[in-house]
Amino acid sequence: METFVRTAIVTGANRGVGRGIAKQLVLLGYRTILTSRDELKGKLTVNELKEEIGTKLASNLVYHQLDVTDTESVKRLYDFVMDGYEAADILVNNAAVLLDQFGRIIQTPLETYQITMATNVYGPLLMCQTFLPMMMKRNYGRVVNVSSGAGQVENMVNDMTAYRLSKLALNGLTLMLADSVKGTNVLINAGCPGWVRTEMGSPDAPRSIEEGAKGIVWLATLPDDGPHGGFFRDGQLILVNIPPNNRVNDFKVSTNVPDRYSKIANPQVYARRY
Repeated sequence: METFVRTAIVTGANRGVGRGIAKQLVLLGYRTILTSRDELKGKLTVNELKEEIGTKLASNLVYHQLDVTDTESVKRLYDFVMDGYEAADILVNNAAVLLDQFGRIIQTPLETYQITMATNVYGPLLMCQTFLPMMMKRNYGRVVNVSSGAGQVENMVNDMTAYRLSKLALNGLTLMLADSVKGTNVLINAGCPGWVRTEMGSPDAPRSIEEGAKGIVWLATLPDDGPHGGFFRDGQLILVNIPPNNRVNDFKVSTNVPDRYSKIANPQVYARRY
């Protein structure tokens, strides 16, 4: 009898946190489609990961090229998923750009804002518009929008303004998407990996890729009674701009995040009703 395997999509996964998320999902037994805009770099990453995870799980890691700003590219991915696996159960919108590391609101060109929003906000929106209907029809789905603490309202300062604005918009998009699927078993949340040692985060960042990825993986693998419409870091709810009628308010998250797996410190957060 063939074992049922859920299918996950991770965008922007040829390096950094996205790579770490894809690796952890494969190690947890999910068929994982690693995507990247640059096909050569993406395939190289897949080959490297297959060596790291071993032959037993290597077949669960699949590559497909994807530019989240290109409607035709997204459609090609959708057709690939439906033809090969009939469904996508998990969508991790990780692809993002940071083009204004020291950008200021007045000096940063409008084009920088437009390019940043196209990838960081409209990309996740297009992916959700494409894959959510199928998840709703099957009454199962987990969507994680990889955000940043820079997108919190209280952090709207005059620095990295295009990136900051895009993550603020992504957090708002998460709430709208969550409201659009309420009453179903499709859970949509935003997650912040923290400041991670990546090309985007810099080598001075305090967190490893594994540490940054594990909280995102927790959101991607939530049980049916998991939180919905929240913004989390390391399994902890970031209490900001949560509408009063949102289901996430019914949950109290523990401060203890024990290791759940021998190879991955995957946070198992015990959500309990007030």
